[in-house]
Amino acid sequence: MKSSSLTPEESLLLITKTIEETKDRFRENGHVLVFWGTLTVIVFGSQLILSLLEFYKYTMYPVYLFPLGAIYMLYFLIKIKRQNMPKTIIANILQNLGWVVGMNLMIMGFFFSGKLGEATGPVFLILLALFVIVCGLSVKFKPLTIGGVLLNLIGMGPFFLDRDYHGFSMMLGAVVGLIIPGILLNIARRKENV
Repeated sequence: MKSSSLTPEESLLLITKTIEETKDRFRENGHVLVFWGTLTVIVFGSQLILSLLEFYKYTMYPVYLFPLGAIYMLYFLIKIKRQNMPKTIIANILQNLGWVVGMNLMIMGFFFSGKLGEATGPVFLILLALFVIVCGLSVKFKPLTIGGVLLNLIGMGPFFLDRDYHGFSMMLGAVVGLIIPGILLNIARRKENV
């Protein structure tokens, strides 16, 4: 097999092309961020409403929407795979990182929230922020990076708050770190298609 080395200019061009292709794919799938952000707001908003109505024994039920969301995402990814869209190495890494972070959040939430105690909400937000920041930096989309940084700061806030307010921080974090950047990704895609 013959190997050839790339010049620095060719290497830079290849890296730039890979980042642009990944950014284009991300723009096509901005609704994924909006989906997870909206689902998070629904789950924690439902828990808040149930606790305000003093239906404490039912506050765990909305959390089961997260595994249903993962099933939807699996269906969505299978549908995309059938379209034989080219996938860059960065997109592949981000997709796998998303699954790893998401599954760890679900496992921690369902099995270890008792051990995490009052740190559950902040830990979730900080891990989610890490994923969002990596995505934003990888595809060079500033609103996503800024949303991740704000999500990280929001994640540190609940350490100073009573546990009763952690749901508010989860909802605020979902809006700032997922929904708004997802909407901005969708707007960027529409502007490109005009």
